[in-house]
Amino acid sequence: MKTARTNQTARSILAIDVGGSHVKVMTDKDRIKREFESGPDLAAKQMVRKVKALTKDWSYDVISIGYPGPVAGNRPLHEPFNLGEGWKGFDFQKAFCKPTKVINDALMQALGGYKGGRMLFLGLGTGLGSAMIVDGELEPMELGHLPYRKGKTYEDYAGEAGRERRGDRKWRKHVADIVRQLTAALEPDEVLIGGGNVEHLDKLPPKSRRGDNADAFEGGFRLWDEGRR
Repeated sequence: MKTARTNQTARSILAIDVGGSHVKVMTDKDRIKREFESGPDLAAKQMVRKVKALTKDWSYDVISIGYPGPVAGNRPLHEPFNLGEGWKGFDFQKAFCKPTKVINDALMQALGGYKGGRMLFLGLGTGLGSAMIVDGELEPMELGHLPYRKGKTYEDYAGEAGRERRGDRKWRKHVADIVRQLTAALEPDEVLIGGGNVEHLDKLPPKSRRGDNADAFEGGFRLWDEGRR
């Protein structure tokens, strides 16, 4: 897979990164980020209304959405953990009246930072996002829910609640151990570590590199590259 954009049409893309605390938007033309607060009461219809209002002075033709949960057929499979209701099965293309692609938010970040080969993505944020890309093929994953230790999951230790409960020093040790275990099991060429809490890592595990804050948007733009479905 090429790391640069391959779509040479004049079509403009709006990328929407839906998170538990904020919804962020950007087009591939202006590269200006705008955002609004989300939170536990934000419903899907409300998100659409707010995005339309926030981007009313922007022109765009198609939309990419990174959703914090599993997705199938461009629709969320479940209600999100940190947002309101009405997301499961929601038809974003109908709501926006524009061609729309919806994928898991971790997968969208992974795609934005992908450089080729076998890459594992881990997103350190409220939870533990995960995805893998193998020779350009996108594989959404839910590794954060796998058992880790003492009846708890990887996400319980690597997520924000685990960092606050155990402190940065112990949290870093667990993150390094989790990366080591997943690297041994999945054998990626490299691990891309992103998410808001990557800034709390003072040292990256072997075969890892730090993700960029713009990866989610770049992934949304790449979703519309020629040849990608």
